[in-house]
Amino acid sequence: MLALLLVSFILLFLNQPAMSLQQQMQSLLLPNQCDDRCGSLHIPFPFRLNASCSSISTAFNLSCLNSTTLYLHIGAETYRVLDFFSDGVLVDFPGTTGCRQYHDLNAFGFTKNDYFGISSDNVIGLYDCEDSSLCKAGCETNDLPGCDGNYGGSLACCYPLSDHSIWHSGDGFSSFSKFGCRGFSSWVVSRGTNTGKRGVKLEWAVPTNSSGRVCASDADMVNATAVEAAVRCLCRDGFVGDGFANGAGCFKSCIKEGKEAYGEDCDSPKHSQRKLVILAGVLAPVFILASLFLLFCILRQPVKPGAFHLEQNHYHGTMSFRKACRTRLFTYRELDEATRAFVDGQKLVSGANGTIHAGVLGDGSHIAVQKVQCETERDLIDVLSRIELLSSVLHRNLARLLGCCIESGYTILVVYEYPANGTLEEHLQNSRGQKIGLDWYRRLNAAAETAGIIAYLQYEISPPIFHRGLKSSGYLFLDVDLSVKVSGFALLSSGSGDGSNLRNNYGTPHKNDVYDFGLLLLEIISGTNYSDMPRIAMEKIKSGKLEEIVDPSLYYHEQPIACREQIEIVADVATRCLLFGGDGKIGMIDVARELIHLAKENNGGSKRGPALEETFSNSSLLQMISMSPDSIHMP
Repeated sequence: MLALLLVSFILLFLNQPAMSLQQQMQSLLLPNQCDDRCGSLHIPFPFRLNASCSSISTAFNLSCLNSTTLYLHIGAETYRVLDFFSDGVLVDFPGTTGCRQYHDLNAFGFTKNDYFGISSDNVIGLYDCEDSSLCKAGCETNDLPGCDGNYGGSLACCYPLSDHSIWHSGDGFSSFSKFGCRGFSSWVVSRGTNTGKRGVKLEWAVPTNSSGRVCASDADMVNATAVEAAVRCLCRDGFVGDGFANGAGCFKSCIKEGKEAYGEDCDSPKHSQRKLVILAGVLAPVFILASLFLLFCILRQPVKPGAFHLEQNHYHGTMSFRKACRTRLFTYRELDEATRAFVDGQKLVSGANGTIHAGVLGDGSHIAVQKVQCETERDLIDVLSRIELLSSVLHRNLARLLGCCIESGYTILVVYEYPANGTLEEHLQNSRGQKIGLDWYRRLNAAAETAGIIAYLQYEISPPIFHRGLKSSGYLFLDVDLSVKVSGFALLSSGSGDGSNLRNNYGTPHKNDVYDFGLLLLEIISGTNYSDMPRIAMEKIKSGKLEEIVDPSLYYHEQPIACREQIEIVADVATRCLLFGGDGKIGMIDVARELIHLAKENNGGSKRGPALEETFSNSSLLQMISMSPDSIHMP
């Protein structure tokens, strides 16, 4: 009876009329919470007319004259607003009357501040310059209208601010006076188009020190390009909106029945699917109870004869288990108690290389337990062979393998040391409660050490050891000196493990240690690792806006030039890893060489761990890294 009432309630709820797509679009397109408008312009968040409407700062207050003309006030100047962009506002020259094709270089009268900066999306037309070396070819092909709205013809001299060879972020237009120019005009040309809008685009952003909790849950914080030490909110892939918690936030965006849909329309199932949803809701508890009962029965059964026993020294005479676990043979009970029965709260990572749980042994030692499930006896033998090989490697950046254990059947538990400083991901995301996150020098050192140990295992160990799943969470630990400890290797793999193809060892052209390391470098730069980061990062790097993905806690614009250059170099290495790592055009030896030399150039910054030379003690890899690429012998 109760189930029948529940089903009836669900049916009644599902038959209620949902918000139409048009209503959701109207909600999505609201200028701001106060629905501010001036003439034909809808005013988006964070700009506002009504002082009672929520915003981030009074710097975004606007005024509307005669209900037709909108103005922005910056310092002593007043600018007429022509249009809005997601990252900026298009304004006219202050005090403009009538049609003027060119303006004096000082006519714009803008001084940079904490909220606005001249955007690099502007294309400048220069008038009567004595030195034409600043003129750039190509930008004159843009369709740039004159002050009367008609096409103004080709420019005699144009300069896109995105070129950055002469004009730099933070400069005014008077910087062109040194070339003897008498005047200029400005247009904004959106990326991907060649059509300009007359005016000057100002990029807006929020100072970093006032940006706490301003972004919606489905938005990420990105650095501004033209405003120093400032950020904006950007909705993640699959969402649209302004991204701010006090603004419209982020709405789901999808294509449904050939049309673009938003919000709840993306979640609501089709009418033909509603019966399946209801049926699944009714039957799911039944299946869950049945599954739990079967699981209980299985756990009650004794271990079948012939299963592997920990007391055995050999497995069918082919592999010595005690030889593989040459340090310590753990019991399952020890590890079960150490990890609190492998609860999800202790899980560090779950991936293709198995799951890794954190734990504490009875003597207080912190450990990381990697659980690998084998399907056959052949798999078990292969895993034991890899464990034996890893146990024989001694390296300061390799997490020490403490021992292992075989559970009933073919499940192997591998025990690593777990340094007290946690994982690299925790430090990058500042999730361990540190007052200060990793600065750039420590991040670069961690990248160089990781590249060095991966290259060492691939080129100095025979047969070579590949990681196959490098991540900052659970696989990369940091010790008290913030030096990297790598763990969680692929112990069971169907790919080639004999090292016959060092540069393409996954059997596919799209994923290997080099590619994974490229993703790691992006995470080190940005401090985040969400799934869409590679696409966004590649787009920003390609468009010359690397600073927008740099971790805001690094304060990119306040870093010395040498540090910013290093960030750009590491971003370039990451790009090459993603583009060419999968097909073998770049190997870990190439990546390690570049990053180690870069890290060794640091003469200042924070206190660093042991010298990188120590990482390669008693090996020839450091010598190999110093050699030219052509002279390296590939085993």
